[in-house]
Amino acid sequence: MTSELECLAARLREFARVREWEQFHTPKNLAMALAGEVGELVAEFQWLTAEESASPDRETLDRMRTELADVTLYLVRLADVLGVDLMAAAQAKLEDNDRRYDAERYRGSARKAPPSGT
Repeated sequence: MTSELECLAARLREFARVREWEQFHTPKNLAMALAGEVGELVAEFQWLTAEESASPDRETLDRMRTELADVTLYLVRLADVLGVDLMAAAQAKLEDNDRRYDAERYRGSARKAPPSGT
């Protein structure tokens, strides 16, 4: 069965193909575009209080939704170009974090765990 993420990647691949944009969709360019979009998302939060960021007004939330979509699209396209199964990578990372951040030891703490493999 094809996942929604795989369908999105295929749609993005076709979107780029029909516009002959594959030449511009190098991993470097996609990573830089992704970073730019993350910056635009961060800018939406920049001057909000913690409370405002948790309950943005409708107009702000609409802008955040647009930036989240841009981040998602570039991330999915980058993973596709690199041949990375994004869901498998995320699951593996979550399993690694589960090992590194023992719930009893890290509950309520923001401290960082040692690097993986240490």
